[in-house]
Amino acid sequence: MASGLDTQRLDSVFQSRPDILEDIRKAAGIYLTISTKYIYDLYSCLPKHIDSPSRVQLFNKIASFVYEQIGDQPSGASLKRRRVDIEPSQNGNAPNGTAPATIEDVTSENILLKIKDISVSIPQRKKFELCFTPKHLYARTPGTTAPAPGITYAWKDIEYAFYLPVPEKSQVQHNYVLFPRNSYSLSKSGTPTIDPLVFTVSAGTPKPGSIGGPNAGAASAVSDSYTTLFHWALNKCLQAAGNNVQIVAADPAKFHSKVRQPHRPKEPAVHVKAFRGSKDGYLFFLDNGILWGFKKPLLFIPLDRIAAISYTSVLQRTFNMVVEVFTGENGDNETTEEFEFAMLDQEDYAGINENYVARHGLQDRSMADQRKAKRELAENAKGKKDGDGEGEDANGHIGEDGMTELERAQREAEQQLQDEEDEDEEDYDPGSEGESEGSGSSSEEDDDDDDAEGDEMEDEDDELGEGDE
Repeated sequence: MASGLDTQRLDSVFQSRPDILEDIRKAAGIYLTISTKYIYDLYSCLPKHIDSPSRVQLFNKIASFVYEQIGDQPSGASLKRRRVDIEPSQNGNAPNGTAPATIEDVTSENILLKIKDISVSIPQRKKFELCFTPKHLYARTPGTTAPAPGITYAWKDIEYAFYLPVPEKSQVQHNYVLFPRNSYSLSKSGTPTIDPLVFTVSAGTPKPGSIGGPNAGAASAVSDSYTTLFHWALNKCLQAAGNNVQIVAADPAKFHSKVRQPHRPKEPAVHVKAFRGSKDGYLFFLDNGILWGFKKPLLFIPLDRIAAISYTSVLQRTFNMVVEVFTGENGDNETTEEFEFAMLDQEDYAGINENYVARHGLQDRSMADQRKAKRELAENAKGKKDGDGEGEDANGHIGEDGMTELERAQREAEQQLQDEEDEDEEDYDPGSEGESEGSGSSSEEDDDDDDAEGDEMEDEDDELGEGDE
C-alpha cells in the first residue's frame, strides 16, 4: 500500500486539468504552494479521515487506471500529443471524406489572436481564453495550451452567428451566439450532436494586456469596445475561411417588446419572456428567424423553415405561441412539427403579430412555399458549387451578373413562382369552366323551360275555351 500520493503520475495524467489535480491534493491533505513549490502537510488542520491511507490508495488507483488507458508516455508529455478527436469538430461526419481535426492538429495551428478573461456560458460556464487560428476558434483554460473539451469550432462549420443583448441586466452586456452545423434540432426527437458557443462581453473596452497574438496590433485599432473587437475578429476569420455567415443583431426599429424593462427602463427590450416546457427563457424575433435562449438546449428556427405561426391559450394577461416548422429531410418537405412557447405577455401580442408575423407572412401557410423554394434553391446552388469544387463563390462573392448566390437563388424562386402563376392564367378558360360547372347552359335551359311553360298555358287556354263553348 502506498504511503503517499504518486504525485508524478498524477501530474502526468491530470496535467490539462489543474483544478482536478488541486482537488485531489486537497482531499488527500496535501497542498502544493505556487510560490515556493514546497509541499506542506495540512494533516494537523484537516479532519482525520481526509488523509486516510484508503483514500490515498484510491486516488493512486484512479491515476494508474487512467495512465494505463492512455498508454505509457514520458513524464511531462503534453496532452496535445495524444491523438484524440475534438468533439465539436466532427459534427457527426467529416465533410468531403476528410478526417476530423484532432487536438494535435488544432494546437499546432498558429494562434492569430487570443483574448483573455472571456465569460463563456455554453458549453461550459467559466472564464476562458478565446483563441483564433486560421481554421478554428477554441477556448482554453488560462495557463494551458490545449483546447478545453467540447469548445472547438471550425470556421467553415459556423452556420449562424448572433449578437444579442443579455436580458435583465442593469449593466449593458451582449451575448455572442455561434451555431455550428448540428448544434440545434428542429425535430423534437432529434438531439444536437454538439453545443453552440455562447460568450458574454461588456460594453466597455478590453482590459490592458488581455489581447495577444500576431494580430494584436491590428486588433488594437478596433478595440474601442469588446463589440468592435469581436465583430472585426469574427468577420475576418469567417471570410478568410470562405464562410459568408453574417453576424445578425436584434433591431429595435423592426421589433421591440412593449413591456418596460425594470433594469433599464429607457431602453426598449428586443426580447420577449417565454417558457419552453418548464424552462424559462427569452424569444428574439430576428431578420433570419426566431431564437430562444439562453438555456440548454438553445433553439433557432430559421425563417425559411417556418410553415406558420398561430396562437393558443389567449388569456387576459398571457398567451401561447405555436410555431409550425418544416422538419422533413430526404425530399419529404411536408413533414412538420410544432414548438409551443408559453406565458408570453399579452402586451406583446400586437407587436409580434403585426410587426413580425404579418410582415414576414407567417400567419398561415400561404407564403410557406415561397420560403421553401428560396431555401431549396439556395441549398441546391451551394451543393452544386461544392460538387464542382468551386467553393470560391459560395462565400458571397459577386458573380458576373452582379448578384450573390443567395440573391440569385431568391430571384430564381420568385421567377419560378411567377411562371407558375402565368401558366395558371394561360390555362384559364371561362367558357369551359362555366360549362363544367353547368353555368354556361343555364340560360338556354331557362329559355326552354319558359317555352315549355308557354305551350302548356296555351293548351290550357284552349281547353278552357272549348269548355265554354
